[in-house]
Amino acid sequence: MKLHQRPRRLRTSEAIRRLVREHRLSPDDFIWPLFVRDGKGCEDVDAMPGVQRLDEKGLLRACEQAAAAKIPCVALFPATASELRTEDGAEACNPKGLVPRLIARVKQEQPELLVLADVALDPYTSHGHDGVLDERGVVDNDRTVTILAEQALVLANAGADIIAPSDMMDGRIAFIRNALEKVKLIETKIMSYAAKYASAFYGPFRNAIGSDATLKGDKRGYQMDPGNSVEAIKETLMDVAEGSDMVMVKPGMPYLDIIARLADRLEVPLTAYQVSGEYSMLVHACEQGYLNREAAVLEALLAFKRAGCCSVLTYFALEACELLKRD
Repeated sequence: MKLHQRPRRLRTSEAIRRLVREHRLSPDDFIWPLFVRDGKGCEDVDAMPGVQRLDEKGLLRACEQAAAAKIPCVALFPATASELRTEDGAEACNPKGLVPRLIARVKQEQPELLVLADVALDPYTSHGHDGVLDERGVVDNDRTVTILAEQALVLANAGADIIAPSDMMDGRIAFIRNALEKVKLIETKIMSYAAKYASAFYGPFRNAIGSDATLKGDKRGYQMDPGNSVEAIKETLMDVAEGSDMVMVKPGMPYLDIIARLADRLEVPLTAYQVSGEYSMLVHACEQGYLNREAAVLEALLAFKRAGCCSVLTYFALEACELLKRD
């Protein structure tokens, strides 16, 4: 055979494969989501093997590990005690609440580590929704946005570097950005959950924060329909226009097509959330011996980079850093 093009020539050794590799992973790519709880002692998350709800001591230890591994950012998600959950989610705006207290401690101990703070009411509402309900039992968009802005200010004042609204209410980015600007918090970044789908892959997360037992109904009235892609572009461009510095697609792997389409349109950093369901599926498959864990974890994360992400929220963050040392 006389072939002028033989692509296999560039695959013949590890050295040449490394030389021509288009996309790479590094610790710089990771945001590590951490679940936090009040009280003493850490608790295993049943639905997510290897993941815990961390007390303050456990959180500070995890943040020390993150800094040592050169992970640039951690994201905090609270498991709120049932007695603090109310119809209006008032605990979300308590400046002495769990998350503001822990943000302040992390920034005191690890000032260079970025802290991303989730903005939504579902960890704090007795009904498990991301906003307050009207008399029909439907999430009231405009009342919710007002509360979210107050929550964002509480978290920013506690020291959060990045505010991440995950509620999918209309207009919340502009409202939060204006609230931050008004009090001169001009360096606080916003990473919006711009295209957050009403996904079946969130189950383990809801177990981790305790909202699986409280959620009444579903979230399809405000999270996106999994059948839509043009809408994701619309939602994301709206968030950028309203003042979001970075944007996120959630879940991750089932929506790589959305990530790729957005990467071609955006002029702001794009991230993805490799959600709890994705994590648990991989872990269980590896535990059964169906997948090689080291290879599967890194391949799954590399897919996000290839699709166009600059970063990934992943529960594998610390593990991936260790694996990359061996790569």
